[in-house]
Amino acid sequence: MKDLTKVILKPVITERSNELKQAHNKFVFEVHPKANKREIKLAIEKLFNVTVEDVTTSLQKGKPKTTQMRGGRFTGKRPDRKKAFVRLAKGQNIDIFDQV
Repeated sequence: MKDLTKVILKPVITERSNELKQAHNKFVFEVHPKANKREIKLAIEKLFNVTVEDVTTSLQKGKPKTTQMRGGRFTGKRPDRKKAFVRLAKGQNIDIFDQV
């Protein structure tokens, strides 16, 4: 991926991500499935003007879902997701997580 603005899709704000932020200064983002760690690091550093120390990624497979409607039964699948756990340098912070 060459366009760094398309690497970061959205921040993930959950109880677990808040605990990671407070304990280890880690922030969680949903990223493009084909993005690698180097691209994620560059995108975070350029978008938020912070220093990234470490990036860990995880893939989450989409669950199969079935719904029963008047027209019959429909089977589908939720999309696969990729999350990035970004650890910042000591004293660094990203403001969008503090607003929630």
